[in-house]
Amino acid sequence: MTGKKADNFFSKPEKQQISILVKKAEHKTSGEIAVMVVDGSDSYREAEILGALLLSAFIALVVTVSLHHVTVWSYIPAVIIFWFPALYLMRGFPHFKLAFAGKKRLDEAVRARAIRAFFEKKLYRTRGDTGILIFISILERKVWILGDRGINERIDPQFWLGLAGELAGKIREGDAFGGLCTVIEKLGRILDDHFPQEADDTNELPDEVIV
Repeated sequence: MTGKKADNFFSKPEKQQISILVKKAEHKTSGEIAVMVVDGSDSYREAEILGALLLSAFIALVVTVSLHHVTVWSYIPAVIIFWFPALYLMRGFPHFKLAFAGKKRLDEAVRARAIRAFFEKKLYRTRGDTGILIFISILERKVWILGDRGINERIDPQFWLGLAGELAGKIREGDAFGGLCTVIEKLGRILDDHFPQEADDTNELPDEVIV
């Protein structure tokens, strides 16, 4: 998954297959499934600055020790000098700064971004409040599945956490497409059970992957 962005996270044939699976999953239910992929859920600026500071401090220590010139007057300027390349490194390779953000911070960022996306893309406007968003954040390799009010009245939100964890695991294993297909099929089955299709049902959310 290294180097992949939201627009090429899934190949064109994979996107077509995902769209077909979404249509199939919605065929007998009034539930609506949307899939969204983003590059990352936050810039994590505080982690970026902390990581750059610690890295520059370490490099400065190595350099001053190797030059046998460890004094406060040589060390602090060296930290300042190396801070800019370290910051550039953190920004160029954003995965490095995740270690300085912490798991709780990452979870909260992905959750908040998924909720924002749900409203930005107007996924809440289904007739029976039966929209479901499968939200994939590439940088963090995390997934959040968000059900609308009508969905959560009948299905325990904890169920979504289990499916999200399953898909996130597949993404980390390098099988994002296979994992997503499995999750969509499971969603289709549970929606069939709780939200049977109505006679005048229409397709209200896009079946294509949202980037």
